[in-house]
Amino acid sequence: MKSYLLLVISAFVVLTQAPLLIREKENKVEKLNEQNMNNTKNEEHYTFELSDKVIREKVVFKNRYGISLTGDLYLPKEMGNEKLPAIVISGPYGAVKEQASGLYANQMAQRGFAVIAFDPSFTGESGGEPRNVASPDIYTEDMSAAIDYLGIQSFVDRNKVGIIGICGFGGFALNASAVDKRVKAVAVASMYDMSRVTAKGYFDSMKQEQRSQLLEDLSLQRWNDAEKGEPEYSNHGLPEPDKLSGEEPEFVKGYVNYYKTERGFHPRSINSNGSWTKTTPISFMNMPILTYIKEISPRPVLIIAGENAHSRYFSEDAYKAANEPKEIMIIPGAVHTDLYDKTDIIPFSKLETFFKENLK
Repeated sequence: MKSYLLLVISAFVVLTQAPLLIREKENKVEKLNEQNMNNTKNEEHYTFELSDKVIREKVVFKNRYGISLTGDLYLPKEMGNEKLPAIVISGPYGAVKEQASGLYANQMAQRGFAVIAFDPSFTGESGGEPRNVASPDIYTEDMSAAIDYLGIQSFVDRNKVGIIGICGFGGFALNASAVDKRVKAVAVASMYDMSRVTAKGYFDSMKQEQRSQLLEDLSLQRWNDAEKGEPEYSNHGLPEPDKLSGEEPEFVKGYVNYYKTERGFHPRSINSNGSWTKTTPISFMNMPILTYIKEISPRPVLIIAGENAHSRYFSEDAYKAANEPKEIMIIPGAVHTDLYDKTDIIPFSKLETFFKENLK
C-alpha cells in the first residue's frame, strides 16, 4: 500500500496602444526575457498550435521570495484603445506552460483577454533550487506574483483580473483567490486538492498507521538527503506507455496517454520526463490549502469537472465548501485528462462568459 501511495503521490504528487505587443522599454524584465529566450531557443515546443489571432511573448518576473518565474504572455492581435481584462493560468501539477495552461491561455486570448501561463517555481524554465520540488505556499504565491506582473502592464486593467487553475493548480487557484483580494473571479478545471490527496490518499482512504509510516519514511529521508548534500528523487514516475500492465487505475493510464505520448509530452514537464523529490509530500501533509475557501465570496467561483473523472469528488466537495456565488459544471462523459487539451470538450465559451460577466 505504501508503494502504491508513493506512486499516486509522484504521479500527481504522478493555467490603446498598438496591435503589437506593448511593453515599456524600461521594463526590467526585458534583459532577463532575452537571455531566457536565447538559452532555450532550441527547446521551444508546444503541444498545441498558436492561434493566428494571438501573439505570444516570453516574460520573466519574480515572486515574493525572489524566485524568477518564466511565463508566456498571450495577447489578442486586435487590440483596441481600452485596457484588457487579464487572466492568470497555471497547471496541471507537474506540467509546464507549453502544455495545458498554454492551450487555455491561447484560447482565452482569442476571446479578448491578456493571459499569462507560467511555469511554477522549481519547474520548467522558472527558477528555484532544488528542481522538481513543490510547496503549497510558494505555488500559491506564484499565482499572486503573476497578478503582480499583469497589473503593472500598461495594457491591462488591474481591476479586472481572474485566475484559471487546472488540476492541482485548481486548488492553488482557490487558495490564492481566498487570500488575494485582487482576484475578481476564479475558475478551475479537473481540480485536485493536492494537500488532501497527499495527506489522506485518494477518497481519504489512507489509514492512520499508513500516514504515520509515510511520515516516518519522509522524516528519515531528510537525514539521507542531508548526508548526501542533495535531495534524492523518487523512482516512481509515470511509466512509459509500453510498460503499462493494463492493471493500473484509469487515471494513471490517462496521465501516461497525455504526458508520455506526442499528445502532451514536453521534455521540461516533470510528469513527462522526470520525478519529484522524495520529500516533496512533506509540505502538503498538514497544510490543507482549502481551509479558507469560503473567503473567496462574494467573488464568483466556477468549477468544471468531468462526469467520469476520478477527481470529480474534489470539485464537488470544493463546491459544497465554497460560499455563493458559485457554480459547478459537469462535462458529460469526460475523464480527468479530457479537460487538459480536448478543445471540443473544454467549455471555453462558458469560461469567456464567466470572466466577461465578472471581471468588472
